[in-house]
Amino acid sequence: MPMSEANPYWDTVLRVAPLLYMDRLEPFKPIRVGVTVFEASAPSLSFDRNIIVQRDTIRMVIEYAIYWDYDIQHVYDLEHVWIYVDHDGEIASCEVSFHGRYLIGLLRDRSNLSADKRVRLFVQPGKHAMSPLEEVFRLLPNVESCCQEEAGVDGVLEPSMFKGQFKSGDDIDDRAETLLRSFSFQPTFDYVPHKWASDDFVSWDELRVEIPVRMRAVVASLA
Repeated sequence: MPMSEANPYWDTVLRVAPLLYMDRLEPFKPIRVGVTVFEASAPSLSFDRNIIVQRDTIRMVIEYAIYWDYDIQHVYDLEHVWIYVDHDGEIASCEVSFHGRYLIGLLRDRSNLSADKRVRLFVQPGKHAMSPLEEVFRLLPNVESCCQEEAGVDGVLEPSMFKGQFKSGDDIDDRAETLLRSFSFQPTFDYVPHKWASDDFVSWDELRVEIPVRMRAVVASLA
């Protein structure tokens, strides 16, 4: 059963989905978003953290696991946004992934809420970490070099939850580096909104199955 039919909160999932602003020259676009709705506190299935639902103020936490085939430094990329929805159906808070950790994604004055009350987030050029403030990326010493001379340095990334499912070949990291170097670019830090497609959002269970299939095809193309 499609997620839209199986989940009674699907309309909310789409209504509060984050607005991503990406570098004008960003070579990669998100492929799919795996959604999990937490009505009670529980561990995330795709990120190393516990999701805390304070039921007195929060109705649900919606986890958006955003999958890319490529990061400028490695093949495979999974980033996250967590939207906290209160009992009135409004966004109470937001968190975003940032290089294995996470940041608050909603500014204190709520000034990065759009007119239709969605969270506006900037996406780091090439690397896809997220922040409500573009200036945060300028504090990273390699924000430009990671998209140029450091492109491809991590080869094929195979996280523990997919261990043994797609990475193969003795020289696959070198081949991945060669491919990713062909996407090298100079970030403009001029951000444009990403437009979600109607079929971008699926359940995390569906995306969890799709990722290794896609990755095996990507790795096969490298070989």
